Amino acid sequence: MAVDAMTKVVGSCTTGSHLVSHSPLVVQDIMLPLPQRLFVASPSTIMMKGYRGKLPLSIITVTLCGFAFLALLYTERLSFQSSSSFLKSKSCARRTSAVVKAKDETAEKNLENPELDDRFEFDPEECDITRGKWVFNRSIKPLYTDRSCPYVDRQFSCVKNGRLDLDYRHWEWQPDDCYLPRFDPEVALEKLRGKRLVFAGDSLQRSQWESFVCMIEWTIPPQKKSMKRGKIRNVFKAKEYNASIEFYWAPFLVESNTEVNILEPKKRIIKVDSVSKQSKNWEGADILAFNTYVWWMIGLRLKTLWGSFANGEEGYAQLDTPVAYKIGLKTWANWIDSTINPNKTRVFFTTMSSIHSKSASSPPPLSNLASFKVKLQSKDWGREDGLKCFNETKPVMKKKFWGSGSNKDMMSVVAGVINKMKVPVSVLNITQLSEYRIDAHSSIYTETGGRLLNDEEKADPGRHADCIHWCLPGVPDTWNQIFLAHL
Repeated sequence: MAVDAMTKVVGSCTTGSHLVSHSPLVVQDIMLPLPQRLFVASPSTIMMKGYRGKLPLSIITVTLCGFAFLALLYTERLSFQSSSSFLKSKSCARRTSAVVKAKDETAEKNLENPELDDRFEFDPEECDITRGKWVFNRSIKPLYTDRSCPYVDRQFSCVKNGRLDLDYRHWEWQPDDCYLPRFDPEVALEKLRGKRLVFAGDSLQRSQWESFVCMIEWTIPPQKKSMKRGKIRNVFKAKEYNASIEFYWAPFLVESNTEVNILEPKKRIIKVDSVSKQSKNWEGADILAFNTYVWWMIGLRLKTLWGSFANGEEGYAQLDTPVAYKIGLKTWANWIDSTINPNKTRVFFTTMSSIHSKSASSPPPLSNLASFKVKLQSKDWGREDGLKCFNETKPVMKKKFWGSGSNKDMMSVVAGVINKMKVPVSVLNITQLSEYRIDAHSSIYTETGGRLLNDEEKADPGRHADCIHWCLPGVPDTWNQIFLAHL
């Protein structure tokens, strides 16, 4: 009876407690420590003391509740020890789940983060070089300067000609899709060992040739290199590598009457059906790199000729510029297809270089280049008070910016002709990346007619700033970086 009373008391103490979930009977079966076990195992002793001392029922109740509570704590401890490995497994699972969840959240954030760099190694078949951005990096140093390289024309020697801001040298083209490898002079020379590389085209192609030569020549001892320069043909040789890097002046690629003696635009006649005069200097090359664009942009219509120049003024016909351009390119393409063995010679074509001389309110894209000189604003990139490219110090940051100086119809002509050629031609599409670089032109730091601009001319950049050609070192170095990556 006394035991029944005690059991009821213990039950009353445990009922409602969130720490205890066992029935009162479980307490009697638990292996308690020896002192507690002896005491609980002798409830009669407690009852006897209660009778003798006549302890109040409340004290007995509190005492029993205390012992019951200790017994339950001990039970929980045993339960914890017996299931410790399971708890660890659960904990590990929770941590793993937490890590996975964290990674998933990070992945989601990365997808939303435009700065995430998940680009792949450069592959000309996979990487769209036209999509990207210019990133400023002062740690990037050019491989040469217009003072250290003796082969930079005065026309492109901006610093030597007085330009003071040098930030334009520290912008790096970063494609969206891939890593563009840095230009390595030793790699370039090894690629050219025993080979002949010929650049052919206009003055912009000449600047690319000068850039390429300057990027490698500083690694070669003076006695192991040579340079021969002429009006039409220029040849740099790396003797130790048995390599030559040449430039051939052919602004239209096809023949014209204005190659040696430059004539004013109105007197120029283009012989659109022949490259025989130029091509004799291209034959036998291992690598050919061509360009032609800006010389075609002298008017809405061009004087073109089939047959002999002996016919003179009577023999030409005026054609719309895109039509003449297409015929001329087809003549060049036919020579490539009929002459070049693709197993021995690689052929490249560099797309048009951007011109930053027009405002948004200028005449149509095929207007005379002379109109560039009287347009004083630079509305193409949002500078109402701008003077063409003069005093620009940063690239345009607007994605897919396309100014009025680059003609998409002419780009389409190039694509249409090259896509129908039998011999594979690697297109170096430098137009879009160059389009952003309003800051990197020769501007007023150039020469005209074989002399530097005087102070009066420099004070009138609206008429005299050169926003066609580029400072060296500068943007053409990036063209060559892409070129070498293709090689």
